[in-house]
Amino acid sequence: MPLTTFLKKLSPGRIIALGFLFCILLGSLLLMLPCSLQPGIALPYLDALYTATSAVCVTGLNVIDPGSTFSPFGQFVLGCLIQIGGLGVASIGVGIMLAMGKKINLKERRVIRDAMNLDSGKGLIRFVKAIFYTTLLIELLGAFLSFPVFFRDYPLPRAIGLSLFHSVASFNNSGFDVLGNGTSLIPYQKDVLLNLVTCALVIAGGIGFPVIFELPLKHFSWKRQSMHTRVVLSTTFALLLFGTLLLKLTENISWLGAFFYSVSARTAGFSTYNLGDFSTAGLLVVSGLMFIGASPASTGGGIKTTTFFVLLSGIYSAATNHSERAFHSAIPKDAFRKASVISMLAVFLVMTASYLMLIFDPQLSLRDVLFEMISAFSTSGLSTGITPQLSAQSRILSIIMMYIGRLGPLTVASLWYFTIGERVRYPEGTIAIG
Repeated sequence: MPLTTFLKKLSPGRIIALGFLFCILLGSLLLMLPCSLQPGIALPYLDALYTATSAVCVTGLNVIDPGSTFSPFGQFVLGCLIQIGGLGVASIGVGIMLAMGKKINLKERRVIRDAMNLDSGKGLIRFVKAIFYTTLLIELLGAFLSFPVFFRDYPLPRAIGLSLFHSVASFNNSGFDVLGNGTSLIPYQKDVLLNLVTCALVIAGGIGFPVIFELPLKHFSWKRQSMHTRVVLSTTFALLLFGTLLLKLTENISWLGAFFYSVSARTAGFSTYNLGDFSTAGLLVVSGLMFIGASPASTGGGIKTTTFFVLLSGIYSAATNHSERAFHSAIPKDAFRKASVISMLAVFLVMTASYLMLIFDPQLSLRDVLFEMISAFSTSGLSTGITPQLSAQSRILSIIMMYIGRLGPLTVASLWYFTIGERVRYPEGTIAIG
């Protein structure tokens, strides 16, 4: 069967899943090339696969140190994988087709719509073009603002490379760094400029492209924004505020450090303090932030801010017997059901993966394993330091979790849906709840 015929028969969800899988496998092979590695370094395929998965799934978990393992070319490949993973395989593919002057058919438009989690298919081509231009502008601005910090410590070519890589990694919420020694941003924990620039890039990438485009279009007027934008911005602000306060209360870190982790935990994965030294209470706060994650059509993962908002609204509605509404608008009827399914699937996946990892690596503690699996699922990339210690089975498990987390649990569940559904209606029964 020709490839084009095979792809035409696939649902958009399966095309997206296969696209990510292809990028991961290709990336793992590129990272193993001699020109991608530092002299004298040999990279086992499983480690290359793990790194490629972490990059394409914009996670940032590492079993090796990218800075001391990869050559400049290897770091360039890593940056490209992060960029592809953050923008999405569908968006990158459409961008290439547009650059070649090819037309986008209805099937490809559906793939973009599903990949970006959009409700409507109107203006998709303009939307994709805007994504590329906006991403380029924000990442170049981030690199420009980061450059003075790195130029203090590195020669000009290296400082330029670090600035560009850091900006790409930050905006795409990946958490990768190529500074070497596996220290992430701990050496810069007191650098206000780099901390704030990184936070700004992470937040911009995490709120989602629809929100980024709508804000200036509606002249930044709160009343003129759509319900989606108001939900995303209000939930993001609340999580940043409460996350900062709780982390400052539980950990002996600065206000800047608490704010940075409140931002980074929501799928970015950069560290300015050693998480292995955090208390269990502090890790619980970070775990909650990681699990919620970023917003729809963004470069981040997690169950998403809108899912969390709808869950809270549904619970409040059930407790007070009021209709589900927000910002003077009714919440769609199926929203709570979808949010509940996504959340329950996420909890089930994290608990099952944690159970299996504890079997594979019984020497690890439940606290560290649970944190690791939430981080992998939410594509956050934060770790208490156990990632390099994982066995081969646990690394494969972590790869699967990152892949599912990037696609989304509901998308993965729908990949196995082959029938058109039941047409028979059954009489309604009774069941006691609560």
